[in-house]
Amino acid sequence: MGKFGKEFLMGAATAAHQVEGNNRNSDCWVLENSPYGGYAEPSLDACDHYNRYEEDIRLMKEAGLNAYRFGIEWARIEPQEGIYDEQVVRHYGDVISCCRKYGIEPVVTLHHFSSPVWLIRKGGWEAESTVDDFAAYARFVAEKIGKDLHYICTINEANMGLQIMSVAREFYNQMVADGKIQMGISMEALMTGSPEKMKENEKLFGTASPHVFQSPRTENGDKLIMRAHRAACAEIKRVNPSIKTGLTLSLHDIQAADGGEKNAAKEWNDEFLHYLPYIREDDFLGVQNYSRSRYGKDGNLPVPEGAQVTQMGYEYYPQGIGNVLRKVAEEYEGELLVTENGIATEDDKERVSFIGAATDGVAACIKEGIPVKGYFYWSLLDNFEWQKGYGMKFGLVEVDRSNGQVRRPKPSLRYLGGI
Repeated sequence: MGKFGKEFLMGAATAAHQVEGNNRNSDCWVLENSPYGGYAEPSLDACDHYNRYEEDIRLMKEAGLNAYRFGIEWARIEPQEGIYDEQVVRHYGDVISCCRKYGIEPVVTLHHFSSPVWLIRKGGWEAESTVDDFAAYARFVAEKIGKDLHYICTINEANMGLQIMSVAREFYNQMVADGKIQMGISMEALMTGSPEKMKENEKLFGTASPHVFQSPRTENGDKLIMRAHRAACAEIKRVNPSIKTGLTLSLHDIQAADGGEKNAAKEWNDEFLHYLPYIREDDFLGVQNYSRSRYGKDGNLPVPEGAQVTQMGYEYYPQGIGNVLRKVAEEYEGELLVTENGIATEDDKERVSFIGAATDGVAACIKEGIPVKGYFYWSLLDNFEWQKGYGMKFGLVEVDRSNGQVRRPKPSLRYLGGI
């Protein structure tokens, strides 16, 4: 078992839309409750974390964890453009205070895939106005509750749309496994259009092709998100210079098979290197990894025959996080947080083994002098995995949604807390 100092942040992560429930003003809510939205099922009350957050934070404390990465939902705070809900802001302030009460360090994420419907109606994540809109939201949060925060992640997996675009290009040639993307998405639902779907989008968002955060992204949209990040960081620092700011990236452990060196290098550039000019000034980078991605001379290779796979279709590969941290540290000089790393499985013994191997890799990186300051397992709760619904079991805690949202901590929760 890897060794970590007392100052190391050992915790778990969630995203607001996936656990809170009834996020009615978000684009995800609208899509999941629409006939052609592409979701397996709606989130409804999710895990009711919005009301049960203290119970969940207490479970982390009792297990021995000392940090919690969670999302603040933009669509709740600003349900209509320019109109802020002070009661919701106070709620998130209460969540932060609750973390402090139990000795848990709160690490806040401002945007984790879900966006206000009004933002998408304005052009979403391809519209120039989004840069200023996001910066204004970040400033408001920092002014209201920033005094109690040490870390703010602006945007979760800022490179997700570009990854989806890469897979979308392959979609037309062959059916691509959803497991290539590190989130619960259905490429078939995303890329298969119909007149009915376009009419539905027109009604919901005022356009047949809305630019939600998970849409395939253009090169201009990719740059726009980085500009939104930089603008948000500037506003946060203007309010409270002591807050450490950064974003998170979805990063595979990219490996080259014989003849695949050029393809692997291109993929690493697309996933990480070309973002460096936008993140070098950040205080930290959130590294998110679930598996590896292998490349041969003809492109991406399938999961090796006979390899163990998770519910998401990822290859079971816990050593990936250590490999990615080392590679990132070759170019990025700031602090590193593992903001997501985990496994979807019904077998909690597999989860314990995954956590053990993954954290051993993180500890080895620290021993080598890499400035890794925290590890957040994904996820604290069995939750709503976007388009795939509730079937994916990532959680350290089981949530019995059919029986009053009863929480049942798994052995993996105490195992992680004991590291």
